[in-house]
Amino acid sequence: MVDVDSFITDAKAEIAEQVGDAEAVIALSGGVDSSTAAALAYEAIGDQLTPVYVDTGLMRKGETEQIRETFDYMDSLRIVDAQDRFLDALGDETDPEEKRHIIGEQFIREFETVAKDVGAEYLVQGTIYPDRIESEGTIKSHHNVGGLPDVVDFEGIVEPMRDLYKDEVREVARELDLEEIISERMPFPGPGLAVRIIGEVTEEKLEVAREANHVVEEELEEYEPWQALAAVIGKATGVKGDNRVHGWVVAVRSVESRDGMTARAQELDWDTLQRIQSRITGAHENVARVVYDVTHKPPATIEYE
Repeated sequence: MVDVDSFITDAKAEIAEQVGDAEAVIALSGGVDSSTAAALAYEAIGDQLTPVYVDTGLMRKGETEQIRETFDYMDSLRIVDAQDRFLDALGDETDPEEKRHIIGEQFIREFETVAKDVGAEYLVQGTIYPDRIESEGTIKSHHNVGGLPDVVDFEGIVEPMRDLYKDEVREVARELDLEEIISERMPFPGPGLAVRIIGEVTEEKLEVAREANHVVEEELEEYEPWQALAAVIGKATGVKGDNRVHGWVVAVRSVESRDGMTARAQELDWDTLQRIQSRITGAHENVARVVYDVTHKPPATIEYE
């Protein structure tokens, strides 16, 4: 395990040395990785840092409001409404890797725009060790590693947590006194709900996925999963009232893990599963079925794409 005090001291020194007297922007998503990186960078270089939260339209329910409230102490916080640009860029793309690359490139372009506005030369990211391992091993491209475009208009990319696992990041977050809603928050993928939607990303699928994920996180909080999620995986027939519908199938997944490299599906009781299916099918008229994923990692990944 990492020596937290030493890591924080070294990470802040590394950030300050890399950035020097220049300006930097940091990609802030609200997850524990980017939030911890932002806190480290803010302590290291202060007003030289501009935190940038990009509302991609692929985020969790209430995410933008939560970001605004949690990080309002950072005076330079920028919230960028880029929903239309991300959905336009994704278009009708269905390939998982291409979706990740499209999102990765669009993120960089958004950060480049803000960087140009504030005169920033460096980009700080909350990349952690599993992100690098999975991208380098071609398991999947993370939007902030293998999903980056070939040409990036920054003097350098700073990744102070590149050698940490998720549980180590949480230890650092606690030591930095980040709010519990951040330090203990379950992981959420950088590409957002786009990787919890099989195939083309549409506004209707996003609406279903966003509400379903909200239900799952609420209902499974007492189980303390490492990660719990809902994914829109296709269509199937169902019955709503007296009508036959060809509606969405939502898969629920809840896993236990230490670092995300391996994971075990959690055993949930029947009443919990029934509450989840009732709330999800009731929230949207075009949801026909809810299923529970019992597959471990390996052979499955935690996310669906």
